[in-house]
Amino acid sequence: MTRSTPPRRLSDPADPGVPGELNQDMTLGTTRLTHWYTPWGRALAAAARAISERLGPYAALIVSLLIGGAIVLGLSVAAVEVYDAVTDEDGVAGIDQPLLDYALTLRTPLAETIVTGFTDIAGTIGMPVIAVAAILILAIKRRSWTPVVLIAAAGGGSLLMTVAGKELIQRERPPLEFAVPPFEHSPSFPSGHTLNAVAVVGIIAYVLVLRRNSPASRAAIIVGAVVFALLVGLSRVYLGHHWFTDVLVGWILGALWLSIIVTAHRLYLTAREHRHPSGARDAVGSA
Repeated sequence: MTRSTPPRRLSDPADPGVPGELNQDMTLGTTRLTHWYTPWGRALAAAARAISERLGPYAALIVSLLIGGAIVLGLSVAAVEVYDAVTDEDGVAGIDQPLLDYALTLRTPLAETIVTGFTDIAGTIGMPVIAVAAILILAIKRRSWTPVVLIAAAGGGSLLMTVAGKELIQRERPPLEFAVPPFEHSPSFPSGHTLNAVAVVGIIAYVLVLRRNSPASRAAIIVGAVVFALLVGLSRVYLGHHWFTDVLVGWILGALWLSIIVTAHRLYLTAREHRHPSGARDAVGSA
């Protein structure tokens, strides 16, 4: 018997539609994304294949994301349980005031201007612009709805977690005398900017690295996304717009939502592979 190998990636990174997904999105480096190692993973894959056979692969992707969205909502509700730790003087919130005090010692007028401009990238205007631009570029270049669904899901889930967390916990932001204008008045917990940075930029990075053959280029994209998310979170503390624990939970929830979206995409690819087992040539012209 000959050992099976992952399908060869085509040289054209813009191979359109389903053929491009089958030829270039099935592996991440040397890791086969449609191979499931655990019984739980194999059960999810079987469910995705069953949904795909009845409704199509995109239905499997959307159903996976809807279930993931329900999990996200549950995680946001569970943040209420974290609230006691967040507000406990001797608990995790014990680091909030000291870190804010330290941030105050680092401020200069120039740094405040630069950091304010940077943090706005992940705000209510900057992040939608980034998301829409990425959707348009990737969807048109790849002639596929998959980037649209993934990036829209990342932004929608991030918004859901932010709204649910703020409404449920109603935590006050740091006092305005410690904040850099423009001031923000919505509840503080969790940090929506941080959630956006992790989930939206994270899924864009994931979609991009799928079609990068060079390990160095994949590493650069991943490191860039991680550094961006870390700096956005820290900028919120530096400017006095959030407590550190707001940012910490934003990083955690954003990473969990990102992992759910990636898992949903892997299930979609598994359904695609099952639907077109002989590869891209059989997928030409299909959706």
